[in-house]
Amino acid sequence: MFITQKLAGQTVAHVLAGQNLTEALNAVWRSNPDLESGQRGAIQDICYGTLRQLGLIEGVLKQLLRSPLHEPELKALLLIAVYQLQFTRAASHTIVDHAVKVAAQTGSGFGKGLVNGVLRSFLRGKDELVRRAQANEVGLYSHPAWWIKTMKSAYPTEWEAILIANNQHPPMTLRVNPAHTSVNDYLALLSAANIEASALDELAIILKRPVSVDFLPHFFAGWVSVQDWGAQVAAKLLDLHDGQTVLDACAAPGGKTCHILEAAQVTLTALDNDASRLQRVKDNLKRVNKTATLLQGDASTPDTWYDGKQFDRILADVPCSATGVARRHPDIKWLRRNDDLAKFARQQAKILDALWPLVAPNGKLLYATCSVFPIENAASAEAFALRHPDAKRLELPASALPNGQSIDGQLLPTAEHDGFYYALFSKS
Repeated sequence: MFITQKLAGQTVAHVLAGQNLTEALNAVWRSNPDLESGQRGAIQDICYGTLRQLGLIEGVLKQLLRSPLHEPELKALLLIAVYQLQFTRAASHTIVDHAVKVAAQTGSGFGKGLVNGVLRSFLRGKDELVRRAQANEVGLYSHPAWWIKTMKSAYPTEWEAILIANNQHPPMTLRVNPAHTSVNDYLALLSAANIEASALDELAIILKRPVSVDFLPHFFAGWVSVQDWGAQVAAKLLDLHDGQTVLDACAAPGGKTCHILEAAQVTLTALDNDASRLQRVKDNLKRVNKTATLLQGDASTPDTWYDGKQFDRILADVPCSATGVARRHPDIKWLRRNDDLAKFARQQAKILDALWPLVAPNGKLLYATCSVFPIENAASAEAFALRHPDAKRLELPASALPNGQSIDGQLLPTAEHDGFYYALFSKS
């Protein structure tokens, strides 16, 4: 546990200093190539769990410290240790003992005694400490105050359920490739492999517990793909038909790209501004045995890559705050700032305005985000329609939506899917 706590603490410290969690973990893997898979899994679980519950843990820690702690790695070590003591089944004496040993190598010479004293004080009074921390909404819901305030305003009846869902483990959902199998047949294969699962619709399967893709039957032959149920909506809404030309703007990592190609025989162009992320699209296409034209370019500046031929369908899965997938990326809650939302909205407007001329007459553009904030979603869609009189907003068919429901195109995170937004426009 010593190396697990040490590296998890360092990772959380990097995130709290502003680094993306995925990047921080990848740096740990590169620096420690000899870590066993079990150690990697433990480090990842501790980091994700600590960041999911950070508001509560910081509320507890403030009560236990006489003054703010200015040593980032020591503070992060305390955060992850309190998380372990409160939320995991590991033996408390082992957690404390190893945390003290890590502290002896971290920060000032007072770290060892400080960590020992704080953690033992927490064990003596944790019920009351947690109760006091949860008296504050940031501690109770483990979200920043501005986020909670915005959710209350946007979703007066759903806000609490959204915040609670964000702190749960995300579901693992599969998309069946109908060229290879059906939902019922694949459920039988999963059952034979002792993997519990159930159907969500004619293409989607949800697993009772996440598993490595290595254990999914015929995964590497393209029989299924891992894709959230809410993300699977995109290809359904595009109203795809054989022979169409399709642009998947901001395509990486390629889940929706592959779904489009599985849904119809279309000529598809996958665009992304990041060469390394475009490689992931290529890898995903290879796994499902599909082909597309891959272009590196900025969706907001078509002049640098566009050949002048209009598209029958465009998927504009634009950059956003990613607040609808916060349970998959819990660092988002603490790295995002309120003023980031307006910046994303401006970027989204620029992309939509640039892509609209590329839509053929009678063609369709699907605007998509993985956000739950209206400024990036409903407000952006309404503003786009006002700027473009030839853009007709279409009603989303209930048959394409999870459980047939959305709030004006907004899917809120549930136990079965993440948060997404969709707005569909046709060109007159």
